[in-house]
Amino acid sequence: MNELNGYDIEDLEPGMTARFAKTITEADIVLFAGVSGDNNAMHINEDFAAATPFGGRIAHGFLTASTISAAIATRMPGPGTVYVAQEMRFVGPVRPGDTVTAEVTVKEVLRDRNRVILTTTCHVGDRMVVDGQATVRTTSRARRQAAE
Repeated sequence: MNELNGYDIEDLEPGMTARFAKTITEADIVLFAGVSGDNNAMHINEDFAAATPFGGRIAHGFLTASTISAAIATRMPGPGTVYVAQEMRFVGPVRPGDTVTAEVTVKEVLRDRNRVILTTTCHVGDRMVVDGQATVRTTSRARRQAAE
């Protein structure tokens, strides 16, 4: 682990796992709608959302998935990691007040390319709400030392 509480590529092995949890609040949903421009009534209008198959408002899928980014940036691999790709399937709704737990697990380490492939999931309790895979570029002790 490097001095900023992250993992260099040399530290990562398949099977390593990290988690990040966040309770999605009303403020999160409203602020995400404002910053993203996604003002879909499904997210911000209870009367509209109550008449849908979800029976009420749900959080934006990308708000939910942002917890994956937080797990990658703050837990593993950690600071200095840059997204290359993310595949996702949204498999269940998240409602205001739900606590989302993102989990990232090292699937493959591509040391020669300085890339890591992670399985990425989000759960609310035991229920999966997002399933996917990310490719990230992470920090490297060897590359830092070579640059010095």
